[in-house]
Amino acid sequence: MSQSQVKRVLLIGLDCAAPQFVFGPGAFDLPNLHALQRRGGWGLLTSCHPPITVPAWACMMSGKDPGTLGCYGFRNRADYSYEALATHDATHIVEPRVWDILSRHGKKSVVLGMPQTYPPRPLEGCLVSDFLTPDASCDYTYPKSLKQEIEARVGEYLFDVKDFRTEEKAGLLKRIYALTENRFKVARHLLQTKEWDFFAMVEMGPDRLHHGFWRFCDSKHPKYVAGNPFEHAFRDYYQFLDTQIGELLSLVDESTAVLVVSDHGAQAMRGGVCINQWLMDHGYLKLKTPVHTPTPIEQCDIDWDSTRAWAAGGYYARLMINVKGREAKGIVPLNEYEALRTELKDKLEIMAGPDGQPLGTRVCRPEDLYKSVKGIPPDLFVYFGDLAWRAIGTVAHDSVFSTENDTGPDDANHDYHGLLIMDDGGERAGRLIRGKSILNVAPTVLSLLNVPIPGDFQAGPIE
Repeated sequence: MSQSQVKRVLLIGLDCAAPQFVFGPGAFDLPNLHALQRRGGWGLLTSCHPPITVPAWACMMSGKDPGTLGCYGFRNRADYSYEALATHDATHIVEPRVWDILSRHGKKSVVLGMPQTYPPRPLEGCLVSDFLTPDASCDYTYPKSLKQEIEARVGEYLFDVKDFRTEEKAGLLKRIYALTENRFKVARHLLQTKEWDFFAMVEMGPDRLHHGFWRFCDSKHPKYVAGNPFEHAFRDYYQFLDTQIGELLSLVDESTAVLVVSDHGAQAMRGGVCINQWLMDHGYLKLKTPVHTPTPIEQCDIDWDSTRAWAAGGYYARLMINVKGREAKGIVPLNEYEALRTELKDKLEIMAGPDGQPLGTRVCRPEDLYKSVKGIPPDLFVYFGDLAWRAIGTVAHDSVFSTENDTGPDDANHDYHGLLIMDDGGERAGRLIRGKSILNVAPTVLSLLNVPIPGDFQAGPIE
């Protein structure tokens, strides 16, 4: 197959799939992925800022960064009040994605499990929504009749792994396998029974595996114990996943270009930094009523008349400044805003870790990251330990540093680089593809299908 012979494109998305387990000396034995790698090209795929499922997949499918989408994570400020947060589902993505553009050109798409596709919207083809779908009682397909067809085929359709932050690991592992088996069974059915020019699916299993089992599989994780019963959970699951991918690939012919991609990578979580505790200790955040046990900042009685900054936790911290005339009880004058941002950035970036050595924290201003900034972004993004440490949002801790996650057991944090394997009939045959990001994916799909690339895309196709 040459690129001119490409008639269809199959995109297999693996949420959080880590390049180190697929490429290089530490890779697992993955015959199907490695055969695809030898036929095509492969490399790292740089994620967006922040490197997290929402908004990374929407960025990948729209060719635009989070600032242009106005989406900076799962939950975003809906206004400048202190309480209003909105979970960003499909209704918040107004930029066209690949299947929207293909629909305009009369080409059909099948979209399965792509994040931020609930509630479903019409397209040329069919769609099964993502893990943000409330439950199976909802209308989660387009057309609506597809829901009945899927449930007749697989029984209950699984959107995600229930209770993936748990210490009951044996049951969790079974649920992860069940999710992946369920998703690929639906994928095979749709691939064989629907008309399509573009087929895109996303499997959430790798993400749930990494967050649930990293300390069991990585000897460098601070909580690793040799000889534990889940020591080979990563290897075994990736090989199971490779088998599922092989079965899917067996159903497409040589005129189908194949891309395997992940939205970001993963790494061991070294610990957590209690960002709001740090802000309190340094006089930026004050409470009216003290709390004596770890408490989410949202449940605290904050003294806004004395608070200059507060933060939301997660895999990264979103730090907000209480600006006069912007927030309801803002106290930071606008002419002091930049000086305070710089002060916070400088202090956080020189923060030492528990061992007294620099933690290596990275702090970013939104306007330095994005082509444009829409919606209401945080005033600063904080990547503790350059993403090796999680941001803990709760307060009332004895130390700024924590070895436990405040939202349940979690062993991994995200990494900036996902993976790319691409077999499109090009003449690269196993060569390394360098310097590409998730923004290169959408224009690549359109280029392979001979559809004009919109002028507002922020990157070009992978040649």
